[in-house]
Amino acid sequence: MDREKNSFANEKAFVEMLEILDSWKDDHRKIKMFFLKIIDMLLKRENTSLDFKSRPGVSYSLRANFKNIDGKKRPLFGLVDIIDDDPENRWLSICFYVETITDPNNVGNLVPQGILGKDGYCFDLYEFEESMMSYVEERMDEAYAYGIT
Repeated sequence: MDREKNSFANEKAFVEMLEILDSWKDDHRKIKMFFLKIIDMLLKRENTSLDFKSRPGVSYSLRANFKNIDGKKRPLFGLVDIIDDDPENRWLSICFYVETITDPNNVGNLVPQGILGKDGYCFDLYEFEESMMSYVEERMDEAYAYGIT
């Protein structure tokens, strides 16, 4: 648990994420499981710092940032929003900056100025699908590699 906690920007963000996970009932579409797998993927990335922003009734946002490397501020490389407009039917929107990924299957939604004022691609997930898990992981690999080069 310490490794996970140390991967977060601050203790408050870590605690907020744990609180939503504890209160989130498992659903038949396995969205919570999808979210947990994404957290695991992000925790395996070196030089990554996670932040968590709670907006109950709207969204919970897990943000993956590069840690400060060589004194240079690294940008956010991906974010995962748990959309909370209906807590019984939450879904995920996983987003990356447009220039950092490809979308060969054209399943992402272009979101003009949707990520901190920059254009992004978001992948909306309403149920767990192994093929989408792999597809999102490939996009995450691209975004991460783009940011560290």
